[in-house]
Amino acid sequence: MRLIIFTSLIFIAVSAQAQIDTTLLRRTPADTSKRKMNMDAIYSRPTLQAGKFPVSLGGYVEANYQHLGTDGISEGHQFQFRRLTLFVSSTISSRIKFLSEIEFEPADKEISIEFAAVDVEFHPLFNLRGGMIVNPIGAFNQNHDGPKWEFTDRPISTEKMLPATWSNAGFGVYGKYYQNKWLFGYELYLTSGFDNTIIENEFNRTYLPAAKANTERFEESNNGEPLITGKVAVKNTGIGELGLSYMGGIYNKYQDDGLRLDDKRRVDVFAVDMNTSIKRTGTTFIGEYAWIFVNVPQTYSQQFGNKQHGGFLDIVQPILKNNLLGWRNAVLNLACRLEYVDYNVGRFKETGGNIGDEIWSVMPAVSFRPNPQTVFRLNYRIQKQRDIFANPAINTAGFSFGISTYF
Repeated sequence: MRLIIFTSLIFIAVSAQAQIDTTLLRRTPADTSKRKMNMDAIYSRPTLQAGKFPVSLGGYVEANYQHLGTDGISEGHQFQFRRLTLFVSSTISSRIKFLSEIEFEPADKEISIEFAAVDVEFHPLFNLRGGMIVNPIGAFNQNHDGPKWEFTDRPISTEKMLPATWSNAGFGVYGKYYQNKWLFGYELYLTSGFDNTIIENEFNRTYLPAAKANTERFEESNNGEPLITGKVAVKNTGIGELGLSYMGGIYNKYQDDGLRLDDKRRVDVFAVDMNTSIKRTGTTFIGEYAWIFVNVPQTYSQQFGNKQHGGFLDIVQPILKNNLLGWRNAVLNLACRLEYVDYNVGRFKETGGNIGDEIWSVMPAVSFRPNPQTVFRLNYRIQKQRDIFANPAINTAGFSFGISTYF
């Protein structure tokens, strides 16, 4: 059914464009190097509109080559088509608009709708959003488009500790305020949320991304309790942006038809994100760090942690900006990503020894942008991962090369 919907959307778009004079085509650009606030990332994308056709279309694609080895063992040369994402948006009427984000991931053999919501503007400080909403925990969850980043992989903390592109059915409000160089924004949503799979999963650890597999959350809540997600952010156009966010609620099904099954068990997530740059050198810093607290039953073994934390820091330095190979204002960057995740914070009750289950990674990179919407990136990953007993680390290293572009 999802494949039929996805194919139909593409067919309608192509058919409409075929019937319209190409001179009427208008492209709305999005310069990925000059972002607004992170909360604007959903709409700050290049799209194509044909004449008076009521729908704008856009999207992006990611493809990679990878050669990694773990403790001397490698699967050799790997070619990956990561994802194809389609944006479909429309201004329904004055101050009412719609946007959807449909993603095709061949590796997971699925087509998913990551975002599909109607926005109604009452006032710049008060807007209503309803539908399938991307929960604004941290910054990456909303600002995740591949062409915006200098690295082929998404940060470990956002994909394997937090659930990347985590979206749920729900409603909420958001708004922004401008004063000279200062911007203030907020978001507050009530949505469906997590379930028991965050502690009952194949990974045998507390693992929030496991909840993404439960598609029933788009039709009904696991326990009838809302997941609350809120974020406030402040930005100075000369300094950068700082965001604080929270997401929390009951995750387990504690009752069924009025029959009490268990105590209410919570999951709470706090995150801080920032981005800034040094104007003189053009150096950009983008970072995010999150803390997770999960009420794990006492009957579970200590490999299921009730505390987790982790994050990343990207440093990007332009070293050349010029007309290169026929592209005007092309940019060559040097970059580096620093990452750390501790899946189980604490000590063993019996021995007092530190519980391991942690991972850190350093990823230097070279990226080339022939235009702001397209990036070629070459990365080298150096990664160490320790098991729950903090045994000597498993070492992973290797190259990845990829291209990502809006279209």
